[in-house]
Amino acid sequence: MNYLMLFMAVAVGYLAALFLKKKELRNMEVFLAFSGAFLLSITVFELLPEVFAVPSKSIGVYIMFGILLQIFLEFFSKGAEHGHVHVHSENKHFPWILFVSLSIHAFMEGFPISKENNLLVAIIIHKIPVAIILSFFFITAGYRRYTTLLFLFFFALMTPLGSFISTNYSIVHQYETQITAVVIGIFLHVSTTILFESSKNHKFNLSKMTAVIVAVLIAYLI
Repeated sequence: MNYLMLFMAVAVGYLAALFLKKKELRNMEVFLAFSGAFLLSITVFELLPEVFAVPSKSIGVYIMFGILLQIFLEFFSKGAEHGHVHVHSENKHFPWILFVSLSIHAFMEGFPISKENNLLVAIIIHKIPVAIILSFFFITAGYRRYTTLLFLFFFALMTPLGSFISTNYSIVHQYETQITAVVIGIFLHVSTTILFESSKNHKFNLSKMTAVIVAVLIAYLI
């Protein structure tokens, strides 16, 4: 069921994008702010205490590696993980570079999902607005429906695949803490970038500030 929910988050994003207009897409900033705050809160409240159960400086190294890895991936994805999509309308070929960078990100974020944390909810909330924006720009850029659906289908498989491998392969369990620390770094970079970029001139408006506060409270209480 968890795998299906992760897959359907992208499908829901695509279906929503079919009915959105460009003016309505601007309202996604509030949803993005909520998703970023929720993902950050789950990371701080649940994942960080987990990896630092036995304090070690090496864990910090893995977290920093995750941050640097995400910065590297965004060099190719141009920030699609947090709602920025740059699609060249003159090039209608399958965007392999964008696909590979987003897939690595999505694959990694599936590893720490477990019954002991609420990361599944955070990732679903994170994926829906990103999938909406990604789908919307693919559609408006004039990509063939086949290309768009193929991209989104395989992209939607990546997080469930990462979660499946983490759950079913014992060799992964040996490095569970290190992998989780890397993913924490990825989440820290993505979520804080969403929060900073969801405001103009570094000022939150009331609706975005409310969304952030509500997200933090919900993440703390669940």
